[in-house]
Amino acid sequence: MDFELIIRNGTIVTEQGIYNADIGVIDGTIAAIGQGLNAAAAEILDASGLLILPGAIDVHTHLDMPVNGTMTSDDFASGTRAAACGGTTTIVDYCIQEPGQSLRDAAAVWHQKAAGRAYIDYGFHIAITDASPSVLAEIPEMIAAGYPSFKLFMTYDDARVGDGVLLDVFQVCSEHGGLVCIHAENHDIIDHLVRRFQTEGKTEPQYHEQSRPVLAETEATARAIRLAKAAKAPLYIVHLSCADALREIQQGRADGAAVMAETCPQYLLLDNSYYQQPGFTGAKYVISPPLR
Repeated sequence: MDFELIIRNGTIVTEQGIYNADIGVIDGTIAAIGQGLNAAAAEILDASGLLILPGAIDVHTHLDMPVNGTMTSDDFASGTRAAACGGTTTIVDYCIQEPGQSLRDAAAVWHQKAAGRAYIDYGFHIAITDASPSVLAEIPEMIAAGYPSFKLFMTYDDARVGDGVLLDVFQVCSEHGGLVCIHAENHDIIDHLVRRFQTEGKTEPQYHEQSRPVLAETEATARAIRLAKAAKAPLYIVHLSCADALREIQQGRADGAAVMAETCPQYLLLDNSYYQQPGFTGAKYVISPPLR
C-alpha cells in the first residue's frame, strides 16, 4: 500500500489506549495504523515527542446567534477557525427557532450563516422556542432529515416551555429516535428572586448568581429526568454547573433513566468571585446557570 503521507514516531491516544505507531494517509483519510509502514510516501512527518489525538467534537457552540439585541462574538468563520487551531474538527451549533418560524426554516437560516464559511465539519441542534402543534408535527421529519437533537428551555420568558410541552417532545423523540437537550433551571424560583432583588435595589452582578441558586438547577434537572422517564425518552442536560444536579443525574441513571449531561469549561475554570470585580468587569461573567 502506497501512502501519500506517513506520520511517524508519535504517541497515539484513542479510546483503545495510548501507544506508539505510524499513521498512513491516503486521499486525506487514515488508511492504516501500524509499525514500519511503507516509506514510499510522498511526505513523511516526524511526530517524535508529540501526542496524536482524534479530532475533538464540541457539541455545544453558539455562533452568529442573536442575543438580546446583540450577536455572539464569533461567527462561523472565526469560531470554526479557532476550533480548528485547538484540535476541534466538528461542532454542533444551536440553531434557534424564531417565534412563528418552522423548524425547517430555522435550519435553513443557520445553513445560510455557515455556508462557505466553516473551516471544519458542523451540525445543528434545533432549539424549539415556539412549540405549536405544527412545529411538534415537524419533529419526525427533522429527525429523518438529519437533525436528531432538539433543545428546550425550562426558563427565559421568550423561550421556556411547560411540562406538558416537554412531555410532548419527549414522547415524539422517544418514538422517532430523537434526543432532547434541556436547559434545566426552575423559572419560578428565578423570577421570584429577581423581582425581590430588584425591589431591594440589588442589581449588581453578584445578584445574578444569587437569583439562580443551586436549588433552581437541581429541581429542574430532577423534574426533567422524571418527565423523560415517563415518556421513555433519552435526555441530555446541557451546561451542568453544580454537584447537587449531578447527583440527580447519577440517581436517575441508577433508576434506569437514559440521562446524560455535559458541563462547560467556564464551570471548571472560573468561580463566583469573578462577580465581585468592580464596575462592568463583573458583568462580563454573567452566564446562566451562573458561575458558582
